[in-house]
Amino acid sequence: MEVVSKPDINDIEIPLLLEAIFQRYGYDFRSYSKAHVKRRILQRLRLSGLESVSMLQHRVLADPSFASEVLKDLSINVTEMFRDPKFYAAVREKVVPLLKTWSYCKIWHAGCSTGEEVYSMAILLSEEGVYDRTQLYATDFNYDVVKQAREGIYPIQQMKRHAMNYVSSGARASFTDHFYAKYDSAIMNNNLKKNIVWAHHNLVTDGDFTETNMIVCRNVLIYFNKDLQNKVIRLFHQSLVRGGILCLGHKETLMFSEYGKYFEALDEGQRIYKKRYATE
Repeated sequence: MEVVSKPDINDIEIPLLLEAIFQRYGYDFRSYSKAHVKRRILQRLRLSGLESVSMLQHRVLADPSFASEVLKDLSINVTEMFRDPKFYAAVREKVVPLLKTWSYCKIWHAGCSTGEEVYSMAILLSEEGVYDRTQLYATDFNYDVVKQAREGIYPIQQMKRHAMNYVSSGARASFTDHFYAKYDSAIMNNNLKKNIVWAHHNLVTDGDFTETNMIVCRNVLIYFNKDLQNKVIRLFHQSLVRGGILCLGHKETLMFSEYGKYFEALDEGQRIYKKRYATE
């Protein structure tokens, strides 16, 4: 019986790999959760038939196309439209009334991935009558996913699942009103795309967005270590206007953050927070 050896994961080599990626390609994963990085690297070693992290590093530096695959592995691109429907229901009930108090709203989707959740927010805001005076800024550090998101084209077979989420979120119309089908693809309507600016931005290394009314960054912080989480929350605090809204993922919270005192919970269960008008 042939024994298949497992890839060697050396904890000392992982920081060297991440440093090499940063120096060669400019992508910084050095403050990502060790468990997340180790899990993704092990998966890539198995898929590539490589036996060690040092072998992986050598190939990453020598082969940019292979490096691109590794960057995708380390990125977080798991998403769907109206993911966590209760969150969107809470936005309709508790956040939209606040957005309506501003004459113009600037909303930042940080870590937008392939755009499903950005289009979800555009649909919601359109149905609630505030989209025409809203600008959505959707950013990610991965150029490829930003390009894909900008196109707004998704596999048609995924739309059934998205439609179920949409209905559960408190839909005001039919989900099919917001896209059209072409062959095996669903293409988001132009009236949703018109107020979205897609851009490259790296939460690890780049600065803030000033005078932002609402920030949506869901299921991203869980992949960062505590120091980077605090750095990013500080960035969000600096970016938000007084009374601005911060939305995190259901596994993320401000409860243990050193910057949590600068926010109050609008809906702790759905991780929706409001920036305090003054530090108490």
